[in-house]
Amino acid sequence: MLPKDPIILFSMINMKLRDQYPDLDALCDDMDEDREEIIQILAGAGYTYDPEQNRFK
Repeated sequence: MLPKDPIILFSMINMKLRDQYPDLDALCDDMDEDREEIIQILAGAGYTYDPEQNRFK
């Protein structure tokens, strides 16, 4: 289960995207997480997913 705090989630997701997963879909599939929920939580903190850089910024 991923943290709900957007700052901690931001850090954790970007670390996993950098070190383990080729894209957000692969991370969500492997971790059985809801992609849209992650995007919404991070969007609420001002972050958006950049698929070309494979990270939230």
